[in-house]
Amino acid sequence: MKNHKCYEIIPTSSKLVVFDVSLRVKKAFYALVHNGVRAAPLWDSQRQDFVGMLTITDFINILHHYYKSPNIKMDELEEHKIETWRDVLKEKARPLVSIDPDMSLYEAVKMLIQQKIHRLPIVDENTGNVIYILTHKRILKFLALLKAEIRNPSFLKKSLKELNIGTMSNIATNLAAEKTYNNLDISVEEALKFRHSYFEGVSTCKADETLEVIMDRIIKAGVHRLVMVDDEQHVIGVVSLSDLLTHLVLKPGGDDGRFPSSMSN
Repeated sequence: MKNHKCYEIIPTSSKLVVFDVSLRVKKAFYALVHNGVRAAPLWDSQRQDFVGMLTITDFINILHHYYKSPNIKMDELEEHKIETWRDVLKEKARPLVSIDPDMSLYEAVKMLIQQKIHRLPIVDENTGNVIYILTHKRILKFLALLKAEIRNPSFLKKSLKELNIGTMSNIATNLAAEKTYNNLDISVEEALKFRHSYFEGVSTCKADETLEVIMDRIIKAGVHRLVMVDDEQHVIGVVSLSDLLTHLVLKPGGDDGRFPSSMSN
């Protein structure tokens, strides 16, 4: 991965959605849904620069900030401009983290893991334009293609349990789906009823399955994580894309994915 550059992973044809911070939130989220994307770079016309990303997490954070009770409507939030939300969430706001297309994919994985982000814009330093949004899933698919070119490392045949991959304690859930956020006091069971009929269920795995099998499954399922279950289908942990990339890329390269001491302050 240190020998492959970020530009190599950019498809010949891809869709990139960019929002101006003056755009109303309602239109922005409709555009995200319509284009089938979960996040978009934000452009500030006054500063003439990219200032961050709009993600589903922002929507959850703003609901958490404003929600008081099911008796208080929150539809007016949709009429806010993106810049209004950014001002309200300024304590949670982070500067845009990006990477140059000539940087290695190894450095891209390192930034994704260390910065704890799911999307890394590739920015052309000559034009200042965002040319692609790099994700864990895209990198994992690229790794799968490389398997045919390189000798498979032995650890791919080891199980999740042997490799100690995944989060096995303090498992928590959060669900935000459909436009039913005026009452956040309902139970998870009730919320699940609002899922679309095409929802195929939760993708799962077991601790004794090999890393190679898990890698193929998470790519085919197109999900960010697999729920680890025991033989009785009880949840015992979660395996994420970050977990896989850490073990597939960073650890073999001598990194563990944590911030170096100079970045932790």
